[in-house]
Amino acid sequence: MPKRSAGLLMYRQHGEELQVFLVHPGGPYWANKDEGAWSIPKGEPGEDEDALAAAQREFKEETGCEPHGPFIPLAPVRQRSGKIVSVWAFRGDFNPAALRSNLFSLEWPPRSGKVHEFPEVDRGAWFSLATARLKIVRAQQPVLEELPVRLSEHSKRPPQE
Repeated sequence: MPKRSAGLLMYRQHGEELQVFLVHPGGPYWANKDEGAWSIPKGEPGEDEDALAAAQREFKEETGCEPHGPFIPLAPVRQRSGKIVSVWAFRGDFNPAALRSNLFSLEWPPRSGKVHEFPEVDRGAWFSLATARLKIVRAQQPVLEELPVRLSEHSKRPPQE
C-alpha cells in the first residue's frame, strides 16, 4: 500500500487571471532550487485522520493561514516516490509575507552531529497557471490542468438548497 498525503490548492481570481498559491520547501536541500521545486501545502494524515481534515491541518501548519471551504476535490496525483496525494482546491486570499511555517529538525551538514531547525516551508507566492506549471514539482502539474475545468463545472451547478 503506497503512502498517502493530502493537500490544498488555494486559488484566486486576480483581474482576469486565475492564480494559485504554492509554497517552497524549507531546509538546505531546497535552498537553491526554484523551478520544479514548489508544491501545494500538503502532508501525511494521522492515523484514523480524514484526508481532508489532514489537508486543512497541514495547510495551516505550513502557512499560518486558516483554510475555509467549500473544498473542491481534484484527482489524486502520484509523487515520484510513489506516494499518493489527495488534493482539494479552495478559493482564498493570503499575503505571502504573513506566512508562518512549522519547523523540522535535521542534522546539517550530514554526519556533522549538528542538528538545526528549519521551516517546513520557507516562502509562498501567488502564480499564474502558466508560471505555476514551471514552478510546481512535475508530479503535481495535473492539478493545475484540472483546476480550471473543475471551477468551470463547479460554477455551472445549481445552488444548494
